[in-house]
Amino acid sequence: MLFAIILFACGKSEKEKATEKFALATSLYQKGDTTTALQLLDSVQVLFPKAFESAGKAKDLANKINSEMLFRKEQQIDKVSARIADLERLFDKEKTEYDRFSQYIHKMQKFERRWNQSFIELHLDERGDLYISSNYYGKEWLNHTGIRVYDGIFQARTDSVSLDDPGNHHSEFMNLHWEKVSYKNGKDNGVIQFIADNADRNLKAVFLGKRMYYIVLEAFDKQAIKEAYQLSNALKRKTELQKEIKELKSRLN
Repeated sequence: MLFAIILFACGKSEKEKATEKFALATSLYQKGDTTTALQLLDSVQVLFPKAFESAGKAKDLANKINSEMLFRKEQQIDKVSARIADLERLFDKEKTEYDRFSQYIHKMQKFERRWNQSFIELHLDERGDLYISSNYYGKEWLNHTGIRVYDGIFQARTDSVSLDDPGNHHSEFMNLHWEKVSYKNGKDNGVIQFIADNADRNLKAVFLGKRMYYIVLEAFDKQAIKEAYQLSNALKRKTELQKEIKELKSRLN
């Protein structure tokens, strides 16, 4: 018991521990590791509340770091917002009674221009949620469940959407057949990014089903998908920044 008392008495005081922790946090901040620095500064205030001087310094430095981060995030959101405004000019924004969120319709993919063609269509909403659909128009059923987009050895293929899936639609009018397969929730399997990254290539697509059907992707369709992909990323990034800014402001209040 006597040994334990002596050992305890020789240990560092709360003030000394707080001072060391604050010094370490300051060093990490100066090296650019703001995340760990903030964690240490928060711990100084929580673990050593009686070390008033160090706890006060920790709070002041934490506020300084959070203010700097807030400033940078606000600069970033201004840039992203400007990028969104530039890209939005390429789209029409619509919301029907059936839509929960506003939809971005690329001006080069208006359906009235494409009702009698086979093509790949983009679907983008105000949240940045993006997916594609393969639209087939012809005299015979394909019963297709996926597509492969390629140029030579470069290719990407969607996941399969079964014929009984709600995302696989069929209709018929005057002996003409329409099939529309939607690749939602990641079922495009990287095809969107593949098209966006290779929009300058001579991309082709094959509709995969009981029969196969080939198309060459129009330049304006490739560009539309590329621009929709960019807008989707910008919209999602803006949402992330808004959340981060809200959290930083709450820390400063």
